[in-house]
Amino acid sequence: MSTQASNTRSESTADPSAQLDVLGDDCARTILIATSEGPKTAKELTKRTDSSSATVYRRINNLLESDLLAECVRFEDDGSHTTAYEATVDVLHVRIGADGIEVAVSDTED
Repeated sequence: MSTQASNTRSESTADPSAQLDVLGDDCARTILIATSEGPKTAKELTKRTDSSSATVYRRINNLLESDLLAECVRFEDDGSHTTAYEATVDVLHVRIGADGIEVAVSDTED
């Protein structure tokens, strides 16, 4: 089995408050944790979260829109392929100050 990334986003459009809102949901956090271990299909994530497939797809879409998750293609040994999802961040920093709340994400620990 191999995985080839095919993230379609060319620039970050994430809104920091939207990222925090998404992370307020237990199902979305479970998806993000699971996909940080490697790409997972929606079916695998549905089993992992004990949620309905409709709920998982809604959370996947929210995570994609917040730039916390990316789509990739997973190729199987038999030549078939499926869409999988992979976390795009390893670290999330939240800073609260006089100017408001600032969220910074990175793909490696500082």
